[in-house]
Formats: sequence, structure tokens, C-alpha cells
Amino acid sequence: MGKLNILIQQLQQGDKRALARCITVVENELDGYQEILTSLQFNQSIPVIGITGPPGAGKSTLINAIIKKLTERGKSIGVIAIDPTSPFNYGSLLGDRLRMAEHFTNENVFIRSLATRGSLGGLSAATIEIVDVMKAFAFDYIIVETVGVGQSEVEIVGLADTTVLVLVPESGDEIQTIKSGVMEIADIFVVNKSDREGAVLFAKNIQQLVHSKLVNNWSTPVIKAVATKNEGVDELIAAIEQHQTIGVNTKRSYLLAEKAYRLIQNQRMKDISKKILQQQLEIEFKKGDFNLYRFVRNFISQKKR
Repeated sequence: MGKLNILIQQLQQGDKRALARCITVVENELDGYQEILTSLQFNQSIPVIGITGPPGAGKSTLINAIIKKLTERGKSIGVIAIDPTSPFNYGSLLGDRLRMAEHFTNENVFIRSLATRGSLGGLSAATIEIVDVMKAFAFDYIIVETVGVGQSEVEIVGLADTTVLVLVPESGDEIQTIKSGVMEIADIFVVNKSDREGAVLFAKNIQQLVHSKLVNNWSTPVIKAVATKNEGVDELIAAIEQHQTIGVNTKRSYLLAEKAYRLIQNQRMKDISKKILQQQLEIEFKKGDFNLYRFVRNFISQKKR
């Protein structure tokens, strides 16, 4: 416990190496990870910005531009890039970290990649825990970039104080999907690569959808941006800052309930190994009368004994 207490103390004193070590311990559930989570003093006023959207929307480039602008103002930024996971070895592909490499030497920036580790929506329980560990550090902003597949766009609302949905003009064909799902959770829309054909019309279509729906005194902005040219970045930062003064507390209970649900779910699933599950399935599947639902029912019954 002595070394652990020293590590926690170093973290709260602003030691980045201690932060990296604490994240490693928590992510991999090494000895002492629960003590870290229950001992840390989290700064709940640090805004968590969720950046999500489909692959190819330019999320990492946009985050690069945001980081550059904020660090020029002397702000410190913690970034969690949630990478796709290989279904075979559950490792992070580290693609987002490579795209953000220009900020690695910046003392005001800390970047960490996390693997989704089989979470269908792209957010694992470890993500929630690591965001909280980063809240024990003296960051001005924490940015979480999701992989942008499955339900991660919807799930990010359970983690972030402000959710930014990044789209491109080519997303126009998906407008009905946006309307039925993701549109409801986005606090800010960004039409990136807006120098492309169809960007103006696409942005207008989104504006028509969101402006008919005023939520908690917040009118969802639609910002046209070209991240590679730093266009629209100042407007996006201003919108994020404005939302922090209006929208954070309006969904606090929902945010906490969503986080608690994920953590409870993770604790209850701890004794279930995918590898063992796969091995058992391989044996059962070879039997002529294999039925997946019967297998699941029997598996659950065995775990309850």
C-alpha cells in the first residue's frame, strides 16, 4: 500500500509518469486498481468533450486543430483515443495516436489510446474509469475520441459533458439514420471537410432537423469546418465553452446513472472469459443438437450455482 499511496500522491501533484502508471494499473485491473479508483479525488468540474462520428470524418485532424488552439491559450489537455480492437488479440491498433503524434512532445498534452476490448458500442467500462483517473490530474479539458462504429455515438453521451458529432458532406445519404438516433445525443454538429461539394446543403438539412428541437435552453449549433485548414475550429471551441455554461448540469443525473450502470455491468461480467466461452462453444457446436440459446441458458445456470 505504501508504493500505491506514493503513486496516487504523485499523480495528484501533477506527475505525468504517475498518471500513465495509474491508467495502466486501472486499464489492466492490476493489483491496487480498486484502491486507486476509491482513493483519488476527482475534479468533477473538468469538462469531458466527446468527439464522435463515422470513420473518415476527420475526427483526429479536428482534435489536432482543437489541441493546437487550446494549448496556444496555455490550456492543458488530456486525450483518450479509443481505437478499434482486433477481435483476435484485443489489442489497440494505435492509429489515432499516430495521427496525433505532433503533440507528443507538448508538455500541456497527454494522449492515451485505449482498446475497445470487445465492447459492442466502442466504449468499455475501463474508459469510464480512466476518464475519472484523468480527472484527478490538473487538466483544463479531457477529450475522448470514439471509434465511431456501432452504438459508440450514442454511448458517448453517458460519458461526456459535451458531445460533438463530426460528419462530412458525403454523410447526406445517412440523414435519416442521424435523425432517428445520433441526432438526439449531439450537443454540437460539425460538418467537416465543408469545402467539398454539397456541404452547404447538408449543413442546412441538419440545421432544419436540430433547430426544430430546443433542449434545455440549448439550440444545437451546426458548424462548418475544414480541420486541415483550421477553419471553423475557433467557432467549435466557442460553442463547447458556451455549452459548458449551459448544458453540463442538465444531464448530470443521466450521466452518473449511465456510468454506474456500466461499472456494475462490468463487475458482474468479471468471471466470464471469452476465451473459455469460445472453447466451450467449439465443443458444443460439434454436437448435432447444438442450440445457442440453450447453451446460453445452461451457461448462466452454471454460473449461478
